[in-house]
Amino acid sequence: MKLRYEKGNFKSGYCILEHQKVVVVNKFYTVETKIQTLIEILGELKPEADKMSPESRKLLAELSQTTIKL
Repeated sequence: MKLRYEKGNFKSGYCILEHQKVVVVNKFYTVETKIQTLIEILGELKPEADKMSPESRKLLAELSQTTIKL
C-alpha cells in the first residue's frame, strides 16, 4: 500500500491501481482531519498484520481502538 499527500479539490480516500492500493490524502486538510481520514481508511482496508513489522502491528492495534472527535 502506498500513501500520497496531494494538493487538489478532492476528498481523501483510496483506490486500487494495477493491483496496488494507493491512499491519497488531501494536502490542504488540517493535521487532525488527515489523522481521522487515515484511521477511517485503515479501518476499511483491513491491512494484513502478518506482513507488518511488530511496531506497525502495535500502532495499528492502537489506532483501531482510537476515536477522534473533531
